[in-house]
Amino acid sequence: MPNALSRFLLPAVAVLGLSACSSWPGPAVSWEPLAAGAERTLEAYRWRLDSATDAQGRRIDGVALPDGRAFTFAFPASRVVIDGGCNAMRGGVEVDAGRIRFGRMAATMKACGDALMKADAALAKLLADPLKAAIDGSAEPRLRLETGASETLLLVGHPTHESRYGPATVMFLEVAAQRIPCSMPPMRLATCLQVRDRVYDANGLLVGTPGEWRALAGEIEGYTHRAGERNVLRVKRFERSHPPADASRFVYVLDLVVESEVVQR
Repeated sequence: MPNALSRFLLPAVAVLGLSACSSWPGPAVSWEPLAAGAERTLEAYRWRLDSATDAQGRRIDGVALPDGRAFTFAFPASRVVIDGGCNAMRGGVEVDAGRIRFGRMAATMKACGDALMKADAALAKLLADPLKAAIDGSAEPRLRLETGASETLLLVGHPTHESRYGPATVMFLEVAAQRIPCSMPPMRLATCLQVRDRVYDANGLLVGTPGEWRALAGEIEGYTHRAGERNVLRVKRFERSHPPADASRFVYVLDLVVESEVVQR
């Protein structure tokens, strides 16, 4: 009897073990070559570098950034802007029949730690020659770039603020050195940035009288406030068509830090 029972159970256990160790295949990815004229599609998203692998599928460590950071690509007006590393890189971009070519890159000249500087250089090297380019059509699209040596960059797209909200209003805000209690009913127990409007002319000179100080509802995306530091920021202001009941109808996004000053108490 034990032998008969064993003959019955062993195949079943083997099947169960196989099921436990096997992963259910995920949905197939349908890659389409990036077509000429796809700049509009690229421009509608901000692309985060998700992985970089060599021809054998091994991770390219030189492109990895510390502290969970990642390179991001934006494609405004047939150009590319790459942020996330030490220095922002900017250049032209051309798309043609499943290939993408990045023009000569200009970069800012900040000095950073070795890891960031090396990551910048490693990424620039991968982008130096034309790459095969393919995109999938999912709700969260992915962009695959492949070098002549079969190194692969995989980027994940997130809608830009412009594609979500429409055109922005560019404005300047002076942010005070200290936060203040919020004045809006849903946020009275929190603290808010204290801001006022500033105006610059076409030559970059301050004009007019600063606006009144006020508590800003919400935060400025991309901006980290440091207590004791006053900043003048160039921001993009977007307007939500259907804002949540407990949030401002405006979304503020940092575009440029124009001026910074440490304020003595």
